Amino acid sequence: MTVIISALAFLLLLSFLVLIHECGHYFAARWAGVVVEEFGFGLPPRAKTLFRSGGTRFSLNWIPFGGFVRLQGENAADEHDRRHPGSFAHASIPARVIILVAGVFMNFLFAILIFTIGFSLWSWIPTYLSMEEMKEASQRGEITLSAGVRIAMATPDGTAAKAKVPVPAMLLAVDGNPVYIPTDVVDAQAGKQRVTYTLRTETDPPKDVTMTVPVREGKTGIEIQFAPTVTSPSRSVPAAFMLSLREAKVTTVQTVLGISQLFRSLAARGTVPEGITGIVGIAQLTHSSVQQGFLSYMRLMAVLSLSLAILNILPFPSLDGGRLLFVLIEAIAQRPAPRRFELITNTVGFLVLILLILLVTFNDIWKLF
Repeated sequence: MTVIISALAFLLLLSFLVLIHECGHYFAARWAGVVVEEFGFGLPPRAKTLFRSGGTRFSLNWIPFGGFVRLQGENAADEHDRRHPGSFAHASIPARVIILVAGVFMNFLFAILIFTIGFSLWSWIPTYLSMEEMKEASQRGEITLSAGVRIAMATPDGTAAKAKVPVPAMLLAVDGNPVYIPTDVVDAQAGKQRVTYTLRTETDPPKDVTMTVPVREGKTGIEIQFAPTVTSPSRSVPAAFMLSLREAKVTTVQTVLGISQLFRSLAARGTVPEGITGIVGIAQLTHSSVQQGFLSYMRLMAVLSLSLAILNILPFPSLDGGRLLFVLIEAIAQRPAPRRFELITNTVGFLVLILLILLVTFNDIWKLF
């Protein structure tokens, strides 16, 4: 049942983000006077026309994933069709720029909105890339930082695993005495036959649990780490908004570095580097977030919305950024690029993109075995 729920949550997450993106294109096109021929829910083939409004066919399609917007003259090879009033190519250069970036803007706006709500109402903790950053954030009052011990894993033959100690979890106390660093745990267990752990699970919401665990030669079979406890104070909406912009910056930098690392690794060794994930990896992250709870799922949605925006704005053929590049070249050269060249470039770019997706997906599947 959990697998089914996770699969539905995965489809809902990506489809919702794609539809938000397409809504940006749709509203910008309507504003610019470009005819939107179809707004599709799901991917073709078409199953049913839901209704028509403002000259647009709203359709339901057989593949239940994402959606699309089809603009008049968007992919027409004939120059006359492209220059017809109401077509995308007939719109002014500023209007076309706005239409192309509107999808990215909507994904960015949605992510900022969710992060702002999360940082203000749900006490989310911002992303920090180093302990030094966390210390500086603590000094600024963004977070509260205190020492702590985390149970990372329990060996299968250890007494902790047999006692069903939840993993991972924060170890707050041993026999009622607070522990702050790993050596506190070692000292507390020395010479004991059994100890009582006070734990805080990493579920959403977290739960405090007290368990008695037998000790063998001073050990219970747990692997512990120094893990400072980070808590988040209540924040005003303006403060949360500023943190959301910082979060967007961190996510953008990490995404761009990841893409750069992917291309460098493929060029140098023909392999997908560690840390790069695709559809399968996103499905795994979705499954984990569903298990952790609604807030974790919403945070993943915000991060993926930002990632989708960043990927789409890259100047790569077939993506919004690649099409934007053609419009900017037209603005500089004072004439459009040959339509045939543009079509071939976008087709090749699309095929390369599909190949990259397949490579990363194969790598994700390979790591499962």
